[in-house]
Amino acid sequence: MHVLNRPEGPIAYDLYGEEGPLIVCLPGMGDVRATFRHLAPELAAAGFRVAALDLRGHGDSGTAFTDYTPQAAADDAAALIRELGGPALVLGVSVGGTAAAWLAATRPELVSGIVLVGAFLRGDGMGLVKRTAFQAMFLRPWGPAAVVSYLSSLFTGRTADDHAEHLAAIRAHLRPRDRYRAILATVANAFRPVPARLDDVRAPALVVMGEGDPDWPDPAAEAAWMTERLGATLLMVPEAGHFPHAQRADVVAPAVAAFARETARA
Repeated sequence: MHVLNRPEGPIAYDLYGEEGPLIVCLPGMGDVRATFRHLAPELAAAGFRVAALDLRGHGDSGTAFTDYTPQAAADDAAALIRELGGPALVLGVSVGGTAAAWLAATRPELVSGIVLVGAFLRGDGMGLVKRTAFQAMFLRPWGPAAVVSYLSSLFTGRTADDHAEHLAAIRAHLRPRDRYRAILATVANAFRPVPARLDDVRAPALVVMGEGDPDWPDPAAEAAWMTERLGATLLMVPEAGHFPHAQRADVVAPAVAAFARETARA
């Protein structure tokens, strides 16, 4: 584990590969950097340096931050790119995708391209009923188990052989009260209307969507909207839900590597 020191606390990250163009990976809400445990080694083997970080309050990152918004996650990714030497291809999952788009729009000099995996880009947040249900789901004492159960429901299709161990690790990270409060702060901010500044995104983009992603009534339609909106390339991943990078690394890794090579040459 490596540590990026930020003004209010540490950001934990793993580094795969010793040389090559940089790829920075941001997980989604509630997940930890080990979500990239299958994807990152494949990208490193293809000739890239891959940094997979924990969001604020998640995994081994600090819990004393005052800002848990996607913009703050983008700030952390920007600081990591500067420390490791960029520009970088930024891969974001779910709310991490919102942060990746924000970073591309606001600091284009740091971003060679973006990969958006099951990303939220419309900026319209949650409706009242769903937001209230989410808040209730995250209450103690049932909260940690409910979070893991919810995340597990998003893995429609295939799962990795070590899927159960990964979910157990997430639940273990949710047990400390200070960390759980930080996760709640992330939830509170993640679904506010957060404009992704899509008109300002000039970097090449690859949209990755699981064919069975349950976060949308029609994942293909949502992916097509993102692709058209950004002028992006689209990869629909069979036998995958909201986490195709973890469920079908055999499909996602070659596509990301090819896209990364193109952006590195641009």
